[in-house]
Amino acid sequence: MMKKMNIPTSKTSLVLFLCQIISALDVPLDLSQPPTITQQSPKDYIVDPRENIVIQCEAKGKPPPSFSWTRNGTHFDIDKDSQVTMKPNSGTLVINIMNGGKAEAYEGVYQCTARNERGAAVSNNIMIRPSRSPLWTKEKLEPNHVREGDSLVLHCRPPVGLPPPIIFWMDNAFQRLPQSERVSQGLNGDLYFSNVQPEDTREDYICYARFNHTQTIQQKQPISVKVYSMDSLNDTIAANLSDTDIYGAKPVTERQPVLLTPTGSTSTKVELRGNVLLLECIAAGLPTPVIRWIKEGGELPANRTFFENFKKTLKIIDVSEADSGNYKCIARNTLGSVYHVISVTVKAAPYWITAPRNLVLSPGEDGTLICRANGNPKPSISWLANGVPIAIAPEDPSRKVDGDTIIFSHVQERSSAVYQCNASNEYGYLLANAFVNVLAEPPRILTPANKLYQVIADSPALLDCAYFGSPKPEIEWFKGVKGSILRGNEYVFHDNGTLEIPVAQKNSAGTYTCVARNELGKIQNEVHLEIKDPTMIIKQPEYKVIQRYGHASFECIIKHDSTLLPTVTWLKDNEELPDDERFLVGKDNLTIMNVTDKDDGTYTCVVNTTLDSVSASAVLTVVARPNPPFDLELTGQLERSITLSWIPGDENNSPITNFIIEYEDALHEPGVWHYQTEVPGTQTTVKLKLSPYVNYSFRVIAVNKIGRSQPSEPSDQYLTKSASPDENPANVQGIGSEPDNLVITWEPLKGFQSNGPGLQYKVSWRQKDVDDEWTSVIVANVSKYIVSGTPTFVPYEIKVQALNDLGYAPEPSEVIGHSGEDLPMVAPGNVQVHVINSTLAKVHWDPVPLKTVRGHLQGYKVYYWKVQSLSRRSRRHVEKKILTFRGNKTFGMLPGLEPYSSYKLNVRVVNGKGEGPASPDKVFNTPEGVPSSPSFLKITNPTLDSLTLEWGSPTHPNGVLTSYTLKFQPINNTHELGPLVEIRIPANESSLILKNLNYSTRYKFYFNAQTSVGSGSQITEEAVTIMDEGKMAMASRQVDIATQGWFIGLMCAVALLILILLIVCFIRRNKGGKYPVKEKEDAHADPEIQPMKEDDGTFGEYSDAEDHKPLKKGSRTPSDRTVKKEDSDDSLVDYGEGVNGQFNEDGSFIGQYSGKKEKEPAEGNESSEAPSPVNAMNSFV
Repeated sequence: MMKKMNIPTSKTSLVLFLCQIISALDVPLDLSQPPTITQQSPKDYIVDPRENIVIQCEAKGKPPPSFSWTRNGTHFDIDKDSQVTMKPNSGTLVINIMNGGKAEAYEGVYQCTARNERGAAVSNNIMIRPSRSPLWTKEKLEPNHVREGDSLVLHCRPPVGLPPPIIFWMDNAFQRLPQSERVSQGLNGDLYFSNVQPEDTREDYICYARFNHTQTIQQKQPISVKVYSMDSLNDTIAANLSDTDIYGAKPVTERQPVLLTPTGSTSTKVELRGNVLLLECIAAGLPTPVIRWIKEGGELPANRTFFENFKKTLKIIDVSEADSGNYKCIARNTLGSVYHVISVTVKAAPYWITAPRNLVLSPGEDGTLICRANGNPKPSISWLANGVPIAIAPEDPSRKVDGDTIIFSHVQERSSAVYQCNASNEYGYLLANAFVNVLAEPPRILTPANKLYQVIADSPALLDCAYFGSPKPEIEWFKGVKGSILRGNEYVFHDNGTLEIPVAQKNSAGTYTCVARNELGKIQNEVHLEIKDPTMIIKQPEYKVIQRYGHASFECIIKHDSTLLPTVTWLKDNEELPDDERFLVGKDNLTIMNVTDKDDGTYTCVVNTTLDSVSASAVLTVVARPNPPFDLELTGQLERSITLSWIPGDENNSPITNFIIEYEDALHEPGVWHYQTEVPGTQTTVKLKLSPYVNYSFRVIAVNKIGRSQPSEPSDQYLTKSASPDENPANVQGIGSEPDNLVITWEPLKGFQSNGPGLQYKVSWRQKDVDDEWTSVIVANVSKYIVSGTPTFVPYEIKVQALNDLGYAPEPSEVIGHSGEDLPMVAPGNVQVHVINSTLAKVHWDPVPLKTVRGHLQGYKVYYWKVQSLSRRSRRHVEKKILTFRGNKTFGMLPGLEPYSSYKLNVRVVNGKGEGPASPDKVFNTPEGVPSSPSFLKITNPTLDSLTLEWGSPTHPNGVLTSYTLKFQPINNTHELGPLVEIRIPANESSLILKNLNYSTRYKFYFNAQTSVGSGSQITEEAVTIMDEGKMAMASRQVDIATQGWFIGLMCAVALLILILLIVCFIRRNKGGKYPVKEKEDAHADPEIQPMKEDDGTFGEYSDAEDHKPLKKGSRTPSDRTVKKEDSDDSLVDYGEGVNGQFNEDGSFIGQYSGKKEKEPAEGNESSEAPSPVNAMNSFV
């Protein structure tokens, strides 16, 4: 049965390969082998003094090894100490501390030895030290009194512990003290103040030391700090200074940077290779200095350099000798800079270049053990054999020591031993065990038989063939049952027996055979390889920007091998999704409902199978309106300005574009917020202009693309001093409401514009262009004052000045107003009318004198109305029309007049008060025009050759009617028009009988009226004469169907059928049969007796489809044969010019349609294009 093994496709294949190399050198445990240490305690072993001490030492070997210990270089007899026991089948020691033992009594250096008949392996020297967490020594701490702006160092000086404690500063409430660029903790635990501020005053600066091994925290006595500010030291002086002086004065003396640590200009630092290098610079100064780091003559190592503690600490991880050099820290503020150079030397404890590895040899073989290490300084190499220095160990003629190498030649079974290599310098040592095991064994394959490997296509395949044998077997690989040995660049053969196929394809699948052979034997093993399709994400999640409380959805659609079962897992920031019902995981998507700020992050879709894993990520950015700004602060208070600063709230992933500043005047409009200004989103301070006598509060609103934040909390209030007004009322006007007054109005100043209490207005006026003095009056805070007893509509100079209890505003500007208007006194004169045409006239008038207008001239109004129509001489209700002409215009056009009518008009002047008197009525007449269409056209009494026409006169004759014109023409069944006939009819006629028309023919009529000016619009109508009943059946046969396609096809089919019948008849006659033939008369039926179909009203079966075509739109005749005006819009153009006809001299129709005649004389002389039966029926309606 095959055992299944899945080979991952990741880069861990190299790790797997290395592991296989190691496992290939392992001696099977059923064979004799020297001891190997498999587990041991660390070299520096710090133990908890309250718990039992466990010193580990585990080893393997054949036969199983025995264990012994040394302590401080001498044998440690555990049997003589009741507190010490050794675990069964193990070398691990357990020292019982919890039952009365003391950890301090067992402090020392321990070493374990594992021994069997083939050699002895030793452990590292294990130093046992109990951890210590001593108390702080009692000390009397004096309060720290310091002046504002000075530097300060609070020393911690924790007790020496093992291992060293972790230091942090808190207050009495166990809250960590805030740190910043100004205040921070050094590497030694001290708390450094670059400069102190009044808010640093407190009595509970407490240093805590946490000892992790014992899980204890020790506390130092609280330290008191009292900061004296310049204000508190100089209250008396400050009281005598003005507000401006206080604002402009510097409260403390600024100082250039000085280093608090390290001291001096240079220092040195030694660090070991592989450790973390920490360099520190903390500076005092005001303003607070900024720290910058550089490496002289080089760059700081990328990807390994970090800045901590507000850039005061430079951290370089995994240092190497290349990191040695001079590191300079520079502290700078606005007054200067200071620097310190730290010379760093990187030393190195020994580290392996080549560690010795176990050696398995067969008798008579050669081999080497190599032990190479490096360090700074260079380490010394020493060898031991079975734990004894090789110089005093039993001699072995097969070995030779050559510095860091032991050479073995022609080994024998007695050459088996364990060798120790020790590499040491002043910073540490390395100890490695490696055995030489001399065996004679035939090959073994340790990989299980029929093992199944499954890999993803285009990935490496590693087929294992773990083996053992002595001498070392040779390995060969074959594919298939009878395959040849595998060779070539497409395969990689590893020393541990593994066959690597770098890029496995589908054709790589199959059975592979591994053969191991040496001089003692041969063995083989089969393994099986399957190739699977890779898992792919064909629809990856995409970047999303979602507003808060919206829904976000990520897709993850996959494609995979049908034999593999994928599992899809969603991660947020590389961790499991929150346990929240808002996260809905579907088959191929993830939906997040009502997203919040905490949902912001990277979402990853991870698809795992037993063979491969793929993932795709997308970022979700949750955006929202910004949080409101906070910590509003007012500084630089002056009489007319103040500086407002704030801290922006969280922008919620959408940058703040601007800040809006609003203010409230608690003195005049409490609770009402007004717009003040706005600044860009990068600005967090603004200088605001202020008005006097306003109790200001400010608030700030942040704006981003999503919207506005909530307003911030209001700032502190600031009351400005009173002053005289800065401005006067706006929009001053003087307009009289009566002929004898002047109403002066203005927009009052708003509360904050008053600049002080007692706001009033000084209103002044005088008549313009008259040598008068100003008349003034002071009024309360109102917006209007009325001056009575003024002349009618005269100009006045007006000004309004604001004042309050502290004085007057600047001198106001003057405006011109007018006293009240009265109605105009005179009418326009010399009114003249010029008639342009029958519907348009032009009127002229002389302007009235401006003095008589008695107001603002707004224009002229022309009143005009129709008196009567000249054609009917009948009066009607007078409807006056009005046209207004703005400004000082003296003429105008009168459109929309009716022709042949009598009109009257007058003209009036208009001012702001109203209209003046009317001019005398002016009479004028419009000339004749063309008439409108006849009111109706009705066609009645159709006969075989005549039609009766009746009509109504035009609704608007627009003059004296002179005649009517009638035009008509026939229409055939294909809507072609015949010749046009025109008849002129006297104006006093209202009906006409048209005779000599063709029977069963449709005619189209055009009818209009004329005046002396010309013809009016026409009205149209269609009608049909009656069909001759005696010839109706014949007419139904006269449809011209000879040219119809369907008829030709039918005739061809009939001819073919007759031909077939003739052939059949001929055949039957030859056979003696009879064939009935229809009578000849049936083929010549009388058309007079063709039946009429009752269902559709057509005659016979030969109805032409053209006969059923409807009349053109607008040409159908209503049931009463009357055509309305709006329907009579057909023209000859619609129908074109058709068949020519002949007319008598009087215009009567005497011709007929020209067309092809039938040859039979019996059918007479009718037209070959007979009228449609449908049209014929219409004549009977």
